[in-house]
Parts: sequence; C-alpha cells; structure tokens
Amino acid sequence: MITASLVKELREQTGAGMMECKKALEEANGNLEAAVTIMRKSGQAKAAKKGDRIAAEGVIVIKTSDDHKTAIMVEVNCETDFVSRDKSFLEFADTIAAQGLKVRVTELDKFLSMVLDSGKNVLETREGLVAKIGENINVRRVKLMDISGEGMIGSYAHGNGRIGVLVEVSVANPELAKDIAMHIAASKPAAILPEELPKALIEKEKEIYAAQLQDTKKPPEILEKILSGRVQKFIGEITLVKQQFVKNPDITIEDLLQQSKARISSFTRFEVGEGIEKKETDFAAEVKAQIESKK
Repeated sequence: MITASLVKELREQTGAGMMECKKALEEANGNLEAAVTIMRKSGQAKAAKKGDRIAAEGVIVIKTSDDHKTAIMVEVNCETDFVSRDKSFLEFADTIAAQGLKVRVTELDKFLSMVLDSGKNVLETREGLVAKIGENINVRRVKLMDISGEGMIGSYAHGNGRIGVLVEVSVANPELAKDIAMHIAASKPAAILPEELPKALIEKEKEIYAAQLQDTKKPPEILEKILSGRVQKFIGEITLVKQQFVKNPDITIEDLLQQSKARISSFTRFEVGEGIEKKETDFAAEVKAQIESKK
C-alpha cells in the first residue's frame, strides 16, 4: 500500500514530482531507500538534486483557441534571467502550454503527468531539461479558462512573458477584451467589484489609516469622514471596475464596460516569481566558504 505520507516523504527527500515518486515506490514495493535508488538510476534524482534551488525567474505562456472560448496560461520558472531566454527552455514552456490547451487540463498534478508528443510526460521532459541546462526548472501553476455561449476570453502577455492575464468578457469584442487584459496587467486589481474584496483586507487598511490619524487633534466626526474617504479611495484603487482606464484615465473600467454594454465575469493575472522569496547571496562569503572547505 503506497500511502500519501510515503509519497510526501520521498518528494521531500528527492524534490521530484508526485507521480514519479509514486511510480518509484510502487516499483520498490514501498521501500523508501530502494525508491531513491531507482530514481537515481533513472536520472530523476540528478534533476531532483537541484530541486531545492530557488527558481524565481522564468516565463508565462498563454495559448488561446481560435474561437477565443478556451485559453490556458502556464508559469514555468528557472533560476536565472539568462535561462529564461534560452531557446530550449522557451520551447519547453511553449510545448506544454500548447498541449495543455489541446487536452484542457485544469489541475497542476494532472498537467505535470500529461503526455506530450515525444511520449514523455511533462515531469519527465522537465527532468531532461534540468540535466541539459543545469538549473532547477519548475512548472509552478496553470490556469485554464473555458467558456460557452456569448462572450470571449481576452489575453495579454507583457515584458517577454513576465506578466500574463486572462479575462472573460461577456461580449465578442477582441479590442475591448485585449484592452482590459492589458489594463489588468498594468494595474493589478485585487477583485472585479468592491463587494468581492476580502473583508479582512479592508479592515487591515482601516486599522492602518486609523493609527495614522490617532495623533491628530481633529474632532471625532471629522476623523471618521477622513477615515471613510481613505478607505473608499483604497477600494477604488484595487477594484477593477473603479480603476481609471490606463489608456484613457478620464474614464474608469466601469465606464468602458458600459460603453460596450459588457461585463467581466472573471480574470487571472500571473506575474513571474510573485510570492517566491529569493535568497540574498553574499558572493564574497560564498567564495570564502569554498576556499575554507578546501583547506
């Protein structure tokens, strides 16, 4: 019986993918040490050795169907900006995104086990690329957007794939859909409508503003108005429909949508490496440590 905890332990030891760990454990009849040996022999452990390296660079690839009813966005990470422009790395990212659109995979685990035209799955192909390039490479996240009926999916990629956006618009207007996707890339809204914002987020900002105002000598009723005004301004800045349109700041996104009698149902914005804590490297200390280790 291959338990989830056993698979988890092997993943932590090797840094390899879940499916590869499960296969190795099945082949080793549940023996953890034997599974590690199997993975080393197959070359998977070689790639796994680089699994603890932080991969915060990379590219975001978007693929859209001809009818703009289905689209997929994939973030693939590497360690350096140099590799993010490598031909083999970009071809890998492009290939897996195209296959993901073809088979319409929605979950990351299923995406990683997806078989490519080469006969290998995404994880196996990734391991080969790690061995070739010499950097840790991760397929970090995937978003599939699939709609029916009226409307379309707009998309936008910025900065050679540093930022990617998918947005569902209720009307078939390619220019509008692209404009809104571009705006989302630039303005980074937290929600479409004010009521969709997490209450905890608003309360946190309210507490911060209240602390900033506590030393002022204004009457309580004036302070309350100032506090309310600041909170409303904050909501307007992070809510999509209330934001000023980047291509025409004289109107809001809400105005733009009203002009086209359209609405936005959902959107997803990816930015390469967001949320990944990068290690600060002290190269002088690193060199010194290497020298000391050789004495």
